[in-house]
Amino acid sequence: MARPLSSPFADSQKIKPATVDRLLLAASILLQILLALFFGHAYDTRINMATGFLVGTGQNPYIAQNLGAVFHNNAFQGITTLGYPPPWALVLGLVYICTYKIIPDFLLYNLAIKLPIITANICLAYVVVYMLNKFGVQKEISHTAWIFLLFNPFLLLTSSAWGQFDPVVALLCLLSLFLLGKGGLVIPAILLALAISLKPIALPLILVIFIYLAGRTLRRTLQFFLVFTASMFLFCVAPFILLGWNPSPILLHWNSQFTVGGGLSFMTFLEYVKWTYQLPGQWWLLGWLWVPALAIATYTLKSGIGGFEDLLKKSVALILVFYLCRAWVSETNLNLILPMVLILVSLNALDRRALVAIWVLPLIFSFFNTSLAQLFFPAMPGIMDRLFKWSLEFSTVRYAFRTVVVAVWLFAGWWIVVRCFKRDSKLSGIIPS
Repeated sequence: MARPLSSPFADSQKIKPATVDRLLLAASILLQILLALFFGHAYDTRINMATGFLVGTGQNPYIAQNLGAVFHNNAFQGITTLGYPPPWALVLGLVYICTYKIIPDFLLYNLAIKLPIITANICLAYVVVYMLNKFGVQKEISHTAWIFLLFNPFLLLTSSAWGQFDPVVALLCLLSLFLLGKGGLVIPAILLALAISLKPIALPLILVIFIYLAGRTLRRTLQFFLVFTASMFLFCVAPFILLGWNPSPILLHWNSQFTVGGGLSFMTFLEYVKWTYQLPGQWWLLGWLWVPALAIATYTLKSGIGGFEDLLKKSVALILVFYLCRAWVSETNLNLILPMVLILVSLNALDRRALVAIWVLPLIFSFFNTSLAQLFFPAMPGIMDRLFKWSLEFSTVRYAFRTVVVAVWLFAGWWIVVRCFKRDSKLSGIIPS
């Protein structure tokens, strides 16, 4: 049985708990603002900035353009387009209108793009504490979980500094599952649709929720997916119609996410064996390995899903199956299940080693993958270039270490999947009110 988490701030809490918590919150916000202002991923930051400009000026964000003159930066000459559905593009457009269009400052724009992400990080910390308190978890444990999310290095580097918005998706998914467990229907369906519309990495939750609801009542299952389908149309299709965007670039490259290999996946060796991310020849079939894998994983749930604890465990399991069987996985995607695993560990439903694996291994991978080096792009591009040149001198060793990290991650990931499939839920189907 996993040991309960203990708070290193217990003594301080006895003195002035409210003051300590306010200082911790302020420190986390300040830290994230500084990270957001001066750092940003060399690839994703350019895509986000360009998307905001295109949407904010009434253009189609899915058609690439040379924007070097707009941002007075040659790095914006050869960029691609946003690879996600419209909701995040609309958020970026609003950010551009409220910031860069008024005050054309590069770093200020970089910070503004991260503000919704920072907000999601803070909300995640409070939502997790609220859920743990609902289950009567010791205050010391829930407080430790709160601090963990406010200062977790992997979460802050990949979201506040990097600019990836997986925490926004994680927050929406967690709220959807929580409200579903309390008997909700419409709001959970809308939240899940919005999460998937932001980033399709949450797709496996459709299968989990279907099994969860189908084991209770067919009527509620149909109602949920009716609202979910209507919401998906509103979030993913309506913007193209209302804003006059041409969807042909999306339709022509609908499978682009499944024809590449690398990252934190079993195909990580492809980059230095073939010097390309594109799956060669018939290897493209591996890009669809996740389909039969998810089908098999879903079949194992045929006996149904129990209470909220079981719902969370099966959600983590199916998302991990999706990740572990994809040919391409970004380390930032692990943020989707980080709060779920944290809750399960705090409830003693999952070994705490699972929590360590979820954030420590992808953080180490980021170093050997040069992802962390690319964070210097906005404020210190010279340092980024020097780090890249230095990494090239040790490319063989770096790739070897990266492969080892991925191998350890694959083992740990499947171990977590097996642990999550063990049916030992102790909680009721409805969350305590």
